[in-house]
Amino acid sequence: MSKTSLKNIQKQKKKARRTIGRPAQTRIQGNTAGVRKRLKKLSGITRAKRASA
Repeated sequence: MSKTSLKNIQKQKKKARRTIGRPAQTRIQGNTAGVRKRLKKLSGITRAKRASA
């Protein structure tokens, strides 16, 4: 069956309606170089805020 058949589109819409509303991720998850760099930056920012307070 093709991906864009009417039945499949209806199925996707139904699944989309069923999803649970979740809050946006507060902390990036993963172990790639880019993610680790961003986490390091975020932790530095929060540490600086805590030190100045």
